Amino acid sequence: MRRLLACLLALLPVGGAAHAACTTLEHEGRTYAMCEVTRADDLRLFHSGPEGLYGSFAAINAALEPQGLTLAFAMNAGMYAPGRAPLGLYIEEGVELAPIVTAEGPGNFGMRPNGEFCATDAGFAVIESRAFAAAPPACRIATQSGPMLVIDGELHPRFLVDSDSLYIRNGVGVSADGQTAYFAISDDQVTFHQFGRLFRDVLGTPQATRTTATIDRPRALRRG
Repeated sequence: MRRLLACLLALLPVGGAAHAACTTLEHEGRTYAMCEVTRADDLRLFHSGPEGLYGSFAAINAALEPQGLTLAFAMNAGMYAPGRAPLGLYIEEGVELAPIVTAEGPGNFGMRPNGEFCATDAGFAVIESRAFAAAPPACRIATQSGPMLVIDGELHPRFLVDSDSLYIRNGVGVSADGQTAYFAISDDQVTFHQFGRLFRDVLGTPQATRTTATIDRPRALRRG
C-alpha cells in the first residue's frame, strides 16, 4: 500500500514516491515535530467527501484505502467556522470553495498581516493576504490563516518576546526557492515569538504562517 502525506481539513502530500521527511527538532529547550515536503510530493487538501465532512485522519485514510493509498503525514490546517466551513481562502484542486478575507478583525486570524499557504505546479509559497488578493497565483491548493509568523525574514511585528500567551501551535514555512515546505507543531505550549523563531532561525524560512487555531496536540499531527 502506498503511503501518503496529508493534512486534516486541509493539506495532504500524496503519491507513489511521496514521502514526508519527519523529525523532532529541539530549539531553545523546546521540542517540535517537523515534516518536510518537497514539490515532488503530492500535497492535497481534504475537507469533505461524498458522505460529508471527513473530520478525522482516520476518515481520510478510510476514503483513500480503496485507492491503495494511506497517509504518511497529516496536519490540521486552515481556519473554520462552526460547522467547519472554511474561514478565509480555501482552494482545493484548483477550485475556490471560500473567498479570501483581507479586512482586519478580532482574534489571531485578524491580526494583520495574516497569510495564505499556496501550492502551485511550480512550488510552494506563503503570501500576505492583501498581496495575494492583489495578484493571486494559480494555486492548486491554498488555505488562509493567521497571524503570519515570519514576514520577509522578520518576526511578526506584534509578537512580544515576553508574552505569556502559551499554546500548542502549528504552522508552515516555505524555503526561499519555493521548493520545500516545512510543517511544524510544538510538543509543548509556546508563544508566537518562540514559534516564529523556530521558522526564522532553525528552518530558515523567509515566510511562514500559523496553520490553524488553538489545537489538541494528539489530533494535530499524524505520521504514518
